[in-house]
Amino acid sequence: MPDAILARAATPVPGLAARAARTGSSPVRDILALTARPEVISFAGGLPAPELFDTAGLAAAFQHVLAEDPLRALQYSTSEGSPALRAAIAARTTARGLATDADDLLVTTGSQQGLTLLATALLEPGDVVLVEDPCYLAALQIFSFAGARVVPVPTDDEGLDPVALDEITARERPKLLYVVPTFQNPTGRTLSAERRAAVAEVAARRGLWIAEDDPYGELRFEGEPVPWVASFPGAEDRTALLGSFSKVMAPGLRLGSLRAPAALRRACVIAKQAADLHTSTVDQAAAARYLAVADLDAHLRRVRDAYRERRDALVDGLAAALPEGSRWNRPAGGMFVWATLPEGYDATALLPEVVRHDVAYVPGAPFFAGPPDATAARLSFVTHPPEEIREGLDRLKKALGGARRHA
Repeated sequence: MPDAILARAATPVPGLAARAARTGSSPVRDILALTARPEVISFAGGLPAPELFDTAGLAAAFQHVLAEDPLRALQYSTSEGSPALRAAIAARTTARGLATDADDLLVTTGSQQGLTLLATALLEPGDVVLVEDPCYLAALQIFSFAGARVVPVPTDDEGLDPVALDEITARERPKLLYVVPTFQNPTGRTLSAERRAAVAEVAARRGLWIAEDDPYGELRFEGEPVPWVASFPGAEDRTALLGSFSKVMAPGLRLGSLRAPAALRRACVIAKQAADLHTSTVDQAAAARYLAVADLDAHLRRVRDAYRERRDALVDGLAAALPEGSRWNRPAGGMFVWATLPEGYDATALLPEVVRHDVAYVPGAPFFAGPPDATAARLSFVTHPPEEIREGLDRLKKALGGARRHA
């Protein structure tokens, strides 16, 4: 049959699934692409400082596992994850105040996969998920793909409002609450022990699951640690705790963990089998070796000292860089500062002018599941050393000043 006839006879391919059509790209990923030029000082991405990676220690760990047992390190593995790595994670979790056995854990390809597995195991299309407002962007993507109806819970400077949580839970009958209670992304806020206890009580009384995401908890440089929500009465049998090595070792490893009650964990194992069979065997082996022979806590002390200095450089310089009437917080750890410009400013509309000055932030509006705050912006302080942060703030001041003059 001639090609022209074939072309006329061809039937269009079916369209994309509705979930693909309704779920947009991450604005953070898009901004990172725009700011990839080396001359840009970016406060946009939550990128750990690469010069602080323990490259020598990680290289030694990989060399060891490839030299000592290469066949096992390069072979298929169990979906649950390396027993040695799960034992090491369990020991660290127990030492931080939550008794955990290796069998309580599933190793995931980054903690974000853990949240995807939870959504797969728990959510039917139309189920209600409650989130902090504002919320971690990738979580909103995951719940959109799952077909969930996302309902925001109001927050204040102290984080999620438990009274509002109770009222919304009674009205909406959600299946899941997603929270980042320690150094939250995007706001850097930390939920107090009293509020965590209240969240656990609401979950137990109203009957819902909690997904507690903790990628930043070990990056505290001030104050005392606050117990996980999972440790409070009422939350023990209904909380899935997500952990990550991205911020404490290196994000390129793509290693995380999921601690969950047995039935939910088994469902997540099956979901993982369908997703990727198992997380990279060689990365798991190297991480287990690293945790066995290296001093991760000493490494984290160096990281925290550097991040504290960078936090101070950013926060102490914002008064001069941002317009009069702006507000911002001073997080006790983590990676992010949450700032709001005066009324009438639009952080999204201002971003192109800011990028033209070779500096960047992430507008706050995309983080909201409810009505957005157009004046809000997220600034990360960990990627650049203090002298570059100060230069970036000078550029930001010029960009915002120029934009204001031409408004």
